[in-house]
Parts: sequence; C-alpha cells; structure tokens
Amino acid sequence: MNLKALLATAAAAMLTLAGCAVDNSGNDSQKPTIRLGYQSFPSGDLIVKNNKWLEEALPDYNIKWTKFDSGADVNTAFIAKELDFGALGSSPVARGLSAPLNIPYKVAFVLDVAGDNEALVARNDSGINTIADLRGKRVATPFASTAHYSLLAALAQNGLSPSDVQLIDLQPQAILAAWDRGDIAAAYTWLPTLDQLRKTGKDLITSRQLAKDGKPTLDLGVVSDEFAAAHPDVVDTWREQEARALDVIKNDPAAAAKAIAAEIGLPPQDVEGQLKQGVYLTPAEVASEQWLGSEGAPGNISANLQSASQFLADQKQIPAAAPLPTFQDAIYTKGLPGAITKQ
Repeated sequence: MNLKALLATAAAAMLTLAGCAVDNSGNDSQKPTIRLGYQSFPSGDLIVKNNKWLEEALPDYNIKWTKFDSGADVNTAFIAKELDFGALGSSPVARGLSAPLNIPYKVAFVLDVAGDNEALVARNDSGINTIADLRGKRVATPFASTAHYSLLAALAQNGLSPSDVQLIDLQPQAILAAWDRGDIAAAYTWLPTLDQLRKTGKDLITSRQLAKDGKPTLDLGVVSDEFAAAHPDVVDTWREQEARALDVIKNDPAAAAKAIAAEIGLPPQDVEGQLKQGVYLTPAEVASEQWLGSEGAPGNISANLQSASQFLADQKQIPAAAPLPTFQDAIYTKGLPGAITKQ
C-alpha cells in the first residue's frame, strides 16, 4: 500500500507536468469524461485519436487523451486512478497485474505484436558486433517496458546476466540524446526513436527474432476494472474503433500512415515504412484463441503474460510471478468477438 501511495503521488505530479500533452476534446462540463493514455509508437490507437473516431462514436462523453513516454508511466497513472483506458506493452502489463502493484485493469485489445519495430541497436563506432560484445558496456532501455523484457531475454540467450552490462534506465527521447552524445554504446528501444539510432548504428537482434524464439512482446490496450464494469457499452465502442483502425492499417496503409504521422511528427512515407516493421493482427485474429479468445474462454495471451511475469521474477524485477489464473481473469472477454469482428 505504501508503494501504491508513492506511485499515486508521483502520477499526480507527472500528469501536472505533462499538461501540454493532454487533449481535452469537446470539454463540456455537463458530460462525463473518458480518460485515455496513449504512447507515440505507430499503432491503430493513434489513428483513432487523430481521426476523432471516439468523439464521433461517443458524443455524450468528453474524450481526454494524455501522452505517456512508457508503460511504466501508464501503470503509475492507473494506480493513481487517472486513466480509464491505456496503451502499454505486455511486459509492463505483466508487471502491473503481478504483486506488489496488482493494478485492477484488464486487457481488452491487442494493438500490435512487436516485430522489427523494436530492436537492440549498437553504435557503429562502438566495436560491438554481437550481443556477447556488450559485456561491460553501457546499454540503455526504458525499464519495465517490453524493450527491457526483450533486452534481458537477449542477454540471457547469449549467456549474459543484467550485471554483466551497465544497464541505464532512459526513455526513448533521452536514449536518443545520450546516443548523440556518445554516452551509451547500445540501446533497446522502439520506433520512431529506433530509426534515428539506426542511422549510425546496427541491429544486433529484433523483437521479431525473439518472438520466434518464444519470447514475443506486444502492445496492448487495457481498461480499468471499475470503468469496464460501469460502462461495458463504451468498452465495446472503443474496441470497434480500434478494430476499424486495424482494418485501415491493412487495407489503406497510406491513410494509416498519414494519420499516425500527424500524431508523431514524421513524414507519412517514413511512417508507412515503420508500419511494415510491425505485426498488426486482423480484428478476427485479435479475438482468436491465440490472442484474446472469446467470452468465458480467455486466449493464449494470458499464458504469454504469465511467462513475462515469471521472467521478470527470475530477473528480480518483481518479488514473484503471478499464477496463470491471475492473467486469465485479466483478459476482458465480455462481448468477444462481437464488438471486434462485426466491422
């Protein structure tokens, strides 16, 4: 409880400082507000935001979007009860659902599966050509993120422990600054920062390769238990719009890139190339047994999250792994696959 109180206080301060990143759309004091946390990685979430689809679909609500730099920050905001929906990676979700955080939220959507859009990159002038060469080097990643999980997995595959390298906790923009100064030799991060690093660096491994080795990572959409219980119709509508965005990514990548580019400040042609690096499921796949599953039958994503929790415990990132039922109970299957696949 002391940890949660501390994080709640930190979240309040963080949201105050991040006020410039908050978008209150149609701020009508007579309407209830839906609070959504987003990140600037290429995803359907940014398409929904840019096109104001939620504002159109839910005219009786104010829609408030807040930008976060990492999943750890999203978790902190949920602990402070500042969010109803949030976008974050599978590793911070696994951490959030495990003790001591035990955040009361549920996984309600799969935004993307990490591919070549997350990677471990070494500076060209560092003399590092393999993961084994990282021993003793300064390596940056956002702690408690999917990139952090993937970095630890990559090190373990190559016989290295976290103590064999100098791990630095930096957010993506801070990683770019440290890279430009020459303060770090390598970094595990995601787009769009990743492509900036690749201009003067090389991939050592990508999350696509780690997924083939049984360590997949994902970006997920979660909803607070309290909000989902009170507004299941809104959750259905939110899912419909996220599914609509996946259809745009598949069927009209130019339109998808244009919307995302407007949110992250890059040329649409660059974003279109970035979208090709990720793995974006179809709405039917999201609601399949492999991923979310169906009502009363949570899918395999629960096992993926439990595996991530076990890995975090093995690496002393959390006290102990949560059992599989914890993650099965945390998959929001109400209404599946209806609200997703009826598009």
